[in-house]
Amino acid sequence: MRSVAIVGASGFTGAELLRLCDGHPGFRVDVATGDRRAGESIADSVPSLGAAYAGRAFDHVDLDAIRACDVVFLCLPHDASMRLAPSLVGDGRTVVDLSAAYRLRNAASYERWYGFVHEHPDLLATAAYGLPELHRKSIAGAALVATPGCYVTAASLALAPLVSGGWIARDGVIVDAASGVSGAGAAAREESMFASVDSNVAAYGLLDHRHTPEMEQVTGATILFTPHLVPMSRGILATCYARAGERGPTSTDDLLGALADAYAGEPFVVVDERPPATKSTLGSNSVHLSARWDRRTGTAVVLAALDNLAKGASGGAVQAANVALGLDETSGLSRIGLAP
Repeated sequence: MRSVAIVGASGFTGAELLRLCDGHPGFRVDVATGDRRAGESIADSVPSLGAAYAGRAFDHVDLDAIRACDVVFLCLPHDASMRLAPSLVGDGRTVVDLSAAYRLRNAASYERWYGFVHEHPDLLATAAYGLPELHRKSIAGAALVATPGCYVTAASLALAPLVSGGWIARDGVIVDAASGVSGAGAAAREESMFASVDSNVAAYGLLDHRHTPEMEQVTGATILFTPHLVPMSRGILATCYARAGERGPTSTDDLLGALADAYAGEPFVVVDERPPATKSTLGSNSVHLSARWDRRTGTAVVLAALDNLAKGASGGAVQAANVALGLDETSGLSRIGLAP
């Protein structure tokens, strides 16, 4: 049984990790820090966790207690994770960072896209990128794992094998994606209030969303990314458009076949002719993919649906931790969404 610390457990991704770790046969949560909610009851803050964490409060940050754990999940703002991670990496400990602090290979990109100077470029260079379907070998045994962004997980799994296989062109790729409100985090913001979100769909981050360089790094394509906020709690649906690559395609079957071949045997990837829907992935660690080839316009359309808090964040983090630790990759994770 591995002891687990969740640093920043009172936010959406932290609460999701508490849920998933409770169902993990090899994890025991020993530390769950609560930031501003330290000392408050976990069940009062997140009633859905009451059956597993009754009588337990969020912990204050205690670095010695965190370092005593085998696995540390960081659910903190990007700059806070950047500063804390170096003090935790080592001594056989596995650190899984859910922020963007160690995702980008180019340290100079952080000042442009995230507004801070990266203070630990040496550690950045050694971090494993935590998307097992594409980076499993580098994750195995890694001391620091940087889990991908939620939008990035959807777009990368949709596009990466088609780009690398020459099915679609590397330039002029468009990613049009919609996300539930939980993607904005638990902090109160006017744009995520009920009165703002209800009966409304809005685009944001036009031309400069910070997930753009990460998508390009993973897929090897030049991407124009436009995210949208939609009135639901969880889920992402990404619709990606690309021109044909040097290999083709000439039909929808080419695209579906390429995706099926790339993800054959992957426990959390479903490739299907049916268009994916977010409700099908709710609460699961699965991503559902489909594709079409439009002969009329010469355009490939590739779609991905996932739960942004599960596969897109906390579930993906648990999956990556399983790989890093040499555990069954599916431990503590469901492949089946909640329906209806």
